[in-house]
Amino acid sequence: MCLLLLCLMILPVKAQLSFGEPVKINDNWLFHQGDCNALKSPGLVSWRQIDLPHDWSSEGEPKSTLSSCTGYLPGGIGWYLKDLPIPANRSNDKVYLYFEGIYNHSEVYLNGHLFGKRPNGYISFAYDATPFIAFGKKNTITVRVDHSKSEDSRWYTGSGIYRNVWVIYSNPVHFSQWGVVCATQSINSTEAKLKIDADIENGTKYDSELDLQIQIVDKDGKISASRTGKVAVEANKHKNNTIELNVSNPLIWSIDHPNLYTLHATLSKDSKVIDQVNIPIGIRSLTFDPNKGFALNGQWMKVKGVCIHHDAGVLGAAVPIAVWERRLLALKQIGCNAIRLSHNPQMPELYDLFDRLGFLVMDEAFDEWEFAKRKWLEGWNKGKPGYEGSYEYFNEWSDRDLADMVRRDRNHPSIFCWSIGNEIDYPNDPYSHPILNGATINQPMYGGYKPNQPSAERLGTIAKRLVSVVKQYDTTRPVTAALAGVVMSNHTEYPGALDITGYNYTEKRYAEDHQKYPNRIIYGSENGQGLNEWKSVRDNEFIFGQFLWSGIDFLGEAGAWPSRGSVTGLLDMAGFMKPKAYFRQSIWSSIPMVYIATQNISRKKDGRDLWPAWNFQPGDTVKVTCYTNAAKVQLVLNGKPVGNPRLYDDNTGNITWEIPFQEGKLEAIGYDKNDQPICRNSIESAQAPYAIVAKLYKNNLTKDDGLSQIVLQIVDKDGIPVALAENEIICRVKGNAKFLGMEAGNSRDMTSYKSNKRKTLHGRLLCYIQGANKKGTATVQFSSPGLKSTSVEIQIK
Repeated sequence: MCLLLLCLMILPVKAQLSFGEPVKINDNWLFHQGDCNALKSPGLVSWRQIDLPHDWSSEGEPKSTLSSCTGYLPGGIGWYLKDLPIPANRSNDKVYLYFEGIYNHSEVYLNGHLFGKRPNGYISFAYDATPFIAFGKKNTITVRVDHSKSEDSRWYTGSGIYRNVWVIYSNPVHFSQWGVVCATQSINSTEAKLKIDADIENGTKYDSELDLQIQIVDKDGKISASRTGKVAVEANKHKNNTIELNVSNPLIWSIDHPNLYTLHATLSKDSKVIDQVNIPIGIRSLTFDPNKGFALNGQWMKVKGVCIHHDAGVLGAAVPIAVWERRLLALKQIGCNAIRLSHNPQMPELYDLFDRLGFLVMDEAFDEWEFAKRKWLEGWNKGKPGYEGSYEYFNEWSDRDLADMVRRDRNHPSIFCWSIGNEIDYPNDPYSHPILNGATINQPMYGGYKPNQPSAERLGTIAKRLVSVVKQYDTTRPVTAALAGVVMSNHTEYPGALDITGYNYTEKRYAEDHQKYPNRIIYGSENGQGLNEWKSVRDNEFIFGQFLWSGIDFLGEAGAWPSRGSVTGLLDMAGFMKPKAYFRQSIWSSIPMVYIATQNISRKKDGRDLWPAWNFQPGDTVKVTCYTNAAKVQLVLNGKPVGNPRLYDDNTGNITWEIPFQEGKLEAIGYDKNDQPICRNSIESAQAPYAIVAKLYKNNLTKDDGLSQIVLQIVDKDGIPVALAENEIICRVKGNAKFLGMEAGNSRDMTSYKSNKRKTLHGRLLCYIQGANKKGTATVQFSSPGLKSTSVEIQIK
């Protein structure tokens, strides 16, 4: 059976609501950490001014008495307050408040009136504030956030209003929230047939006769398709309207060429425009087949994916989009073409970035369902676990949360599947089944069948319900889940409820299950980083891809103190590529590359954990490991070839030498099959640390793009990077900017995240500087005892 999915997806406007006039209101909020009488007596509360997004957990001091699952950072309760003047000339408008994410258990009030509560910290939601607005006067938004059950996740979540907030002004008759959807009926090289659904909401007590216009516009501003029609919407009702359009000679969205159009949707009444949205769109097709794997736009391919969480080291969960852009470009360089958003919906801007850069995305909803998973408190897999978690509100909220994820994100061409759960079926955490006593199960690991645990038969029942929720709002993509106990789940209805089935760390079952379940579409939803795991994908046509754990180091899921988080990433928390990233690049990327890693021969350690340093002692024998996609590599030491070129070894994924250390320059030159040099890489012996070198990742900041990332490198007197340097650097900012933090990627560095002092790791450090909300310049100075200091100037437009 072949599952063919064709779709044209819409990309959201600023606030991703697809209606009205969005105005961002991130500036000038007040915050109080702790519970208080913020509603009855706000004047008696000790407030401090902040700007959003804001994560108060990342402002706390890491403490060994806190929990490893949170990265040893605190949760608690917090209150936010903002005065919001609403102009009198808006009195005929509807006014909505839209929150992209609040972690968690939020309560939102306007002028003392409670709008509602949302326990899920990852879901975006909007409230109609119109009934409580005082037009022409000051209005007060108050938000209570209760993250007092801080051990509610296996990884770091953050606390507070950690995403954008908007006020939306609209005509009472407008497009519905997340209500403009577009799908492809058919697609070929000469024509794409599109179906656009536009849901319209009439918030008045009168019937409305409207004109609805849909236009598809190419990147040069040329109208590729257009249609206008009459629409009648009854008073206080919604009405969905379907328009079909044909786009001639469409430019297809793909990984290498993420072409985008713009969809203009306009509502008019009596020749006056009352609502309008301009939405980027991408045209592409998805094909899933149990024998051939996955095809994008009819081209069979391998998905080379990574799993990522939503934090960025010292920034916590409030991560500017510029940080993600730098990280994603690094992953793209490695050869990554897909992202699994583990294990929850993420910030809306991130999906826009995936669309523009050309990534395939798995959007995931839940890490646990109706029962709690273990949350490690003393270090990963150590001590006695806790059992707080989102399971507390799953039964009440899961349908709505899942529906809102799909409705919000379904219009992104990057998203190619929906996941309803991660490792829900991990044996005995919490579900169990008699098959766990079988000979094929690793009983010491799982502990055998536990009849007092929840029955695994529940998995199929819940999965069917969740799949039906997804299908109600999107049938253009498959529904999946990441199975951790596939042997157990195979004895339930769980896998059969899914369109495609993800296997976590069970590559050895691929062939057996492919034969046993010939109609099952299988892929690796979470995988180790070894060569054999990749060969299980590369050498099996029916396996369409893998998602490595993980793409980037993340906070939480930490080891015993001192430890901030997981170090499984190809990139560290600063977004620097680790040696294993270059190993991955050698097997994923077609762009010629070669990379050198070294170790003293006495250290018996995998080369992918090593660093490119050429500083050893005289007489040392050094193992040199090269990662490359070249056919052969010649090693050169101080200008002299080291033996003959060596062939790439597909059994190990690398080329190695053992040579005596000699101070100087070590170079590797990669050759193709015709003995032509195609790539090279070198490392040099460094002397003592001498100076700090600073490089701006981006200058010329604006209010809406106000982050500068400054890469710092310790060098010797000749400018050679000192790979082993761990000098403490001090940052001072003068002028129109604010210091946000410095990140070296050292998971064992428990320094306060907001400290302006931090040690380098492998001679490197990343500094985050945010521009102020006015034009000007800022000077950022970096110093370290005994080293030559440096400074950079930042322009703020």
